[in-house]
Amino acid sequence: MATDFDDTLKVSAAAMTAQSVRLRTIAENLANANTAALTPGGDPYRRKVVTFRNELDRTSGDHFVKVDKIVRDTTPFETHYAPGSPGADAHGYIRMPNVNPLIELGDLREAQQSYQANVDVISVAKTMLSHAVDLLKP
Repeated sequence: MATDFDDTLKVSAAAMTAQSVRLRTIAENLANANTAALTPGGDPYRRKVVTFRNELDRTSGDHFVKVDKIVRDTTPFETHYAPGSPGADAHGYIRMPNVNPLIELGDLREAQQSYQANVDVISVAKTMLSHAVDLLKP
């Protein structure tokens, strides 16, 4: 019985770890949403996206979510007219990051909900384990 609870806690903890990496990456994207190129023709900040993988623990048979990699989004950069900027080209345009704050906020909300769902799973598992221990007391 204890191993089932242990496995539940480990699976949820792994998912929380993966989502915390995603949350940090989204925060970085939002923080750099307006970081334009500093030199003419230079690249601005490029959005990062976290990908996940399913990992099997052969000893327990449990499946864990893990961060596979953090990749750079290849969506094209937008250009804005800002002739006074140090990053402006000969025509006065600067390249802006490919970060859409609305998409980031949607991803942020989804990651928060996933993280919270795993916190809830751990809380319920701990409560059930506590009740099971209480039942064993004389």
